[in-house]
Amino acid sequence: MRTTKGAARRRAKKRLLRRAKGYRGGRRNLIRTVKETLLRSGAYAYRDRRVRKREFRKLWIIRINAAVRQRGMRYSEFIHGLQKAGIELNRKMLAELAVSEPSAFDVIVEEAKRALAA
Repeated sequence: MRTTKGAARRRAKKRLLRRAKGYRGGRRNLIRTVKETLLRSGAYAYRDRRVRKREFRKLWIIRINAAVRQRGMRYSEFIHGLQKAGIELNRKMLAELAVSEPSAFDVIVEEAKRALAA
């Protein structure tokens, strides 16, 4: 008599199909296609968790550069001035200050300018 996996196979298929919920067409119905799609989606998710970090850093640098140029400085000079002044704020916080607290950012820029002049 031929043996089948029975309940184990059904459970495995249901597990795959649950993960493919929300996909369109055969990507949510056909087991072979679902497997391929889930492999791809996992690879993209893994890659893009790292890409997201790069994209945010780029955004913060762009925002800081724009804010610093309005105050008559370049981004690279500003960062160098911060290092000389001993101000250890990360780019995320600097960008947030530049957008939401311009007066506080002005003080930081002045400190950086003073450190460069000294």
